[in-house]
Amino acid sequence: MAGAGLGPSFDPDRIAAIRAQLGKPVGAPRPSTPSATGGVPGIKQLGLRAGVLIAGFVGLLYGVEGVDTAVHGDLESAGIEPRRAEGLSGILFAPLLHDNWGHLVGNTLPVLVLGFLVLVSGIGRGLAATAIIWLGAGLGVWLTGATGSTHIGASSLVFGWLTFLICRGWFARNVGQIVLGLVVLALYGSLLWGVLPGQPGISWQGHLFGALSGLLAGWVLSGDARRNRRGDRAGAGASPR
Repeated sequence: MAGAGLGPSFDPDRIAAIRAQLGKPVGAPRPSTPSATGGVPGIKQLGLRAGVLIAGFVGLLYGVEGVDTAVHGDLESAGIEPRRAEGLSGILFAPLLHDNWGHLVGNTLPVLVLGFLVLVSGIGRGLAATAIIWLGAGLGVWLTGATGSTHIGASSLVFGWLTFLICRGWFARNVGQIVLGLVVLALYGSLLWGVLPGQPGISWQGHLFGALSGLLAGWVLSGDARRNRRGDRAGAGASPR
């Protein structure tokens, strides 16, 4: 029966070559989904971890403000001092410091809500976005802030998380994330007016560069999705020989 078989259209080598041209390695596992890897328990665990992390961060903010109150505001001098070499260290500390309890209380709810939504999309991705926003906003303030001023407060993170949540779905073409971004925009979009110069004593530079850093984080962290989308388009246009 040497002449019998499945025919040339079922030749394994030919199929492997076609799949390689389409960018689909033979035997590669299918992408995992929440329902396939953990389902509802996995989602609940992710939500719990995100909640614990952001609650712990807010607890840290209140602890720092308590210490600052005890030392009569001396910690606030560790904020960002624009264009001063010693003020560069303030990039690391500024989001942890607040002018008073009222300042901190005003930031608490946005930090809890937006920080949780950023982290619940993926702990690693959320922490990476936060790092980009933290450093980007701080550097922008250091470069452009008013001479002799000191900038503190977690509002730079709030503005960065806000724009990250709004834009990441559009960059990744993810419908669920786009819907979430629209909801966040409807609820908190009015905050974006804070990127403009306005009330004295408010660091609009921190708001502006926090928002711009959030856009940057959304672009950088959607890179895999954008590359996959380009690969799918290239694969769809390729004609196997």
